[in-house]
Amino acid sequence: MRKIFIISSIVVSALIGLWAYFWIDALFLFLIVAPIIYMGVVDMIQVRQSIKRNFPLIGRLRYFFEMVRPEIQQYFVESDTDGAPVNRNERSVIYQRAKKQIDTIPFGTQLDVYAEGYEWSTHSIAPKDFHHMDHHPRIRFGGKECKQPYDMSVLNISAMSFGSLSKNAILSLNGGAKIGGFAHNTGEGGLSPYHLQPGGDIIWQIGTGYFGARTEDGKFSDEAFKANATRPQVKMIEIKLSQGAKPGHGGILPAKKNTPEIAAIRLVKPGTTVFSPPFHSAFSTPIELLQFVKKLRELSGGKPIGFKLCVGRKTEFLSICKAMVQLGIYPDFITVDGGEGGTGAAPPEFTNHVGMPMLDALAFVDDALRGFGIRNELKLDASGKILTGFHMLRAMALGADVCNSARAMMMALGCIQALECNTNTCPTGVATQDPYFMKGLVIEDKTTRVANFHKNTVESFVELMGAMGLDNPEQINRSHIYRRVFMNMVKTYEEIYPSIPDGCLLQGGDVPYEFEKYMRNARAETFEAVS
Repeated sequence: MRKIFIISSIVVSALIGLWAYFWIDALFLFLIVAPIIYMGVVDMIQVRQSIKRNFPLIGRLRYFFEMVRPEIQQYFVESDTDGAPVNRNERSVIYQRAKKQIDTIPFGTQLDVYAEGYEWSTHSIAPKDFHHMDHHPRIRFGGKECKQPYDMSVLNISAMSFGSLSKNAILSLNGGAKIGGFAHNTGEGGLSPYHLQPGGDIIWQIGTGYFGARTEDGKFSDEAFKANATRPQVKMIEIKLSQGAKPGHGGILPAKKNTPEIAAIRLVKPGTTVFSPPFHSAFSTPIELLQFVKKLRELSGGKPIGFKLCVGRKTEFLSICKAMVQLGIYPDFITVDGGEGGTGAAPPEFTNHVGMPMLDALAFVDDALRGFGIRNELKLDASGKILTGFHMLRAMALGADVCNSARAMMMALGCIQALECNTNTCPTGVATQDPYFMKGLVIEDKTTRVANFHKNTVESFVELMGAMGLDNPEQINRSHIYRRVFMNMVKTYEEIYPSIPDGCLLQGGDVPYEFEKYMRNARAETFEAVS
């Protein structure tokens, strides 16, 4: 893209110069060229728009089309991966909140309220006064064995690695987390200096490659882990079992993005494509997983330890639940990632057709924990296309305590969904290691935008909650969200995802029919289904 821009600019400039030389006098030439030069210089030195900074003059076309787009598209509706209607202006709302612009809309609902998949929340005749509510609710993470609990915001930055994202993007995200008082997940790519420099709260993710906590041969290292886990900025540690965009596949760092700096952080060879293993070498059974959780909690000095997964075989998660009850060892949190989650690089089959969608997964995990009588032992974190306050609301209705967002935070940085994350040519400098594109992302400006987006979206969630007559996220339940499943049929989430009784999956309990087969095949000693 950069070469095409440079070559085309040279050719166009040469043609204009030749034409001007033969047909236009000097004064008229100055009147034409001077404004163009002025606009180009202004574009290069301004700090608010990455596209114009990286592509002077030509980049202005993008903002022109963005300006006229709402008039063309505002009545169109498309279907999301979970069937819910999505307004195409949703991305514009994210940008507006990040820039602290007006994010209201005229003429009312722009969705087809009679379309299958349309969702809405209940409201109360006696709503709560938004101005007297807590505008930044926090949830305490940390169970009985946790010595350093963490009060977590209801909205945080989901896992995105340095290497996948540029250092400017990481610095901006963490700087925004510092301003707004929310957490920033490192992704499995390791704990880089850019995660630590701004001073924002960190959730350090440990993936199958154990980047930042590994030996030379790629095994888990107690010493390396402890050195990073005890840093004051690291508030929680998350073990990544799988991610929604490519469950069972392992992470990929393309060779173009594997710079010497990134290789030094990850302890790998630079200039090579790095494939994280699809499975962990530190444990191989549910019991060993929970023992690993306990080990990390001790090595970190008692910080909250949890794991992240995209639900696949239900038997495997029930096996983990059985191991929790058997050992009396509980993670402090579980992050539920949906199959609709995003990534910088993955085979399309994995992205489109592997992994349970987030809403179904949340309902199942919440039910399973309640069925074993252990839901109060840990917190649930929802991750998968969380863009708005309503998305937060419906995730919490299905059991989530807090939410993580990746793509919305990227859009707050200026991402335009150019879909070049895996080519190292991201035009906005977000998902690239190319210094040319990276310079377009000005840290000071984008840090503020990330903080703005978080603040305005959380306040939108709180205002929705108040309209429902609620003043605490813990009061939200499945009966508060409605969904049109057919033209003439509407159901609540409680009807679509019926709750199961607490303790019904324990020995001697009345196991619901839909859980019977999975419970028979689940064993704490193995992830394999036992016939």
